[in-house]
Order: sequence, then structure tokens, then C-alpha cells
Amino acid sequence: MVDLTALLADLAAESEQLDALVAELPPAGWDRPTPAPGWTVAHQVAHLAWTDHVAHLAATDESAFFASVTSAPDPSRLVEDGAESFLAPPPALLARWRAGRSALADALAAVPPGQKMPWYGTSMSPASMATARLMETWAHGEDVADALDVRRTPTARLRHVAHLGFRTLGHGFAAHGRAVPTAPVRVELTSPAGGEPWVFGPADAADRVTGPALDFCLLVTQRRHRADLALVATGPVADEWLDVAQAFAGPPGDKREPASGTPS
Repeated sequence: MVDLTALLADLAAESEQLDALVAELPPAGWDRPTPAPGWTVAHQVAHLAWTDHVAHLAATDESAFFASVTSAPDPSRLVEDGAESFLAPPPALLARWRAGRSALADALAAVPPGQKMPWYGTSMSPASMATARLMETWAHGEDVADALDVRRTPTARLRHVAHLGFRTLGHGFAAHGRAVPTAPVRVELTSPAGGEPWVFGPADAADRVTGPALDFCLLVTQRRHRADLALVATGPVADEWLDVAQAFAGPPGDKREPASGTPS
């Protein structure tokens, strides 16, 4: 069973790492463009604050959550409009994000055991929601770090992202309009600190993905193109998966172009 308390502590630590990157930025720093087209550093933080807000609604007031969905002027722009709606001068935006993520952690901890909360097209347990929030916080933190030309040291918290990336194999295929494979895939990743590898899937699976955990997490969050990563796919299912993998809900994202400009 997942230890929700420990998971929430990891989510808080991931948020604090990103907070430390932006807390002392001058206004011009918040306006720096990130790799996501049209999104500045401020947009990235506003997106996290907005998503924490709607996740809090899902955990505490289902009617209000569904109302926020049905009242959206353009459902196809829900994410973009949500980020825009939460933009504010940096001090106010930072305060809003801090208060919102704290309130969400308290709300997730208070959800009765066994109860799930609504989400976009699905329902989620508190542990699943916390994992998804950690994944998004890390991924958008990568965008901010890229914008600021900062290289972050990967931590053991990436195991949550890697596990989510593995669990969403079928979703990646379905989101891209492809048949969900029935053949299992084995994932074997080198952990950031070395030591025992992180492994998911049956040991006898013919299809395999191997490589650094950081690279796998960058792939499943669509922060890097597979051509720029040291991941090795063995077998047709594993190879196709590296083209469609996405750990986040919803339609396919706008994938990053390879740094070389030409996929291998």
C-alpha cells in the first residue's frame, strides 16, 4: 500500500525545489520564455497553481469541480485558460501557489480511505492525485530550469514519475489513436544515485526499455525527444511506446523537437 504521508512529503519537497528557483527572481525573470511555446516562467507557475486549485475542488467539493469544467468557455483551451486566469504579479502569484499547494496537501490527507475524487475523464485516489501533482511539478520545473539555464540534480523522487510513466503505457497509445498493446513491457532504469535499478514489468517480457531514470522521466513527460535520450527499446511494442509515451492525462501534447533538428 502507498504511504500517502510519505508521498505528500515528496510532493512538498519537489514543490520547494521549484519554489527556490523562482522565489528570488526579478520581474524580468518571470517573463522569460520557457520551452513550452507561448509560456513564460510565470505561466508555468500559474499553471501549477491553477491545477492545484481544481484538484483541491475535486477533493473537497465535487459539484464545484464539475461546474468549473462545464462553465469553461472553450474546453479545448481549459489548461491554457486556467494558467492565464491565475497569472498575477510575481509576489501574488507565488503566494497563491504556496497557499494552494498547502491546501491541496491537507485536502488529500483528509480524503476518507477508499474514496476517489473526480478528474478529467477519470477518477483518482489521493495517492494517484499526489503522484500526478508531483509529476507535473517536476516536469514544469524542468521547463523553468531550462528557461533559467539551470541544471537540477535528479533525486530519488523521480521514482514516482518513472512508475507513473510505466503505468500509463496504455494511455499513451490510446491518446495517439493507436491500439493498446497486450504484450507486456519490462522497464529497467538506472537510478539517479546508482545502486539497485528501478524495474517495472515482468522479468520475462520480450519487449524492454532500458536507460537512465532521468531520461525515461524526460520522455514520458515529453520534455525531451527520444533522439536526445540514452534510452534503448528492444521489441516493436517498446519501440513504438517511446514515440507515444505520456504520463499526463488528456490528448497528446506538443512533443519537443530533437536538439539536432532531425530524429534518428
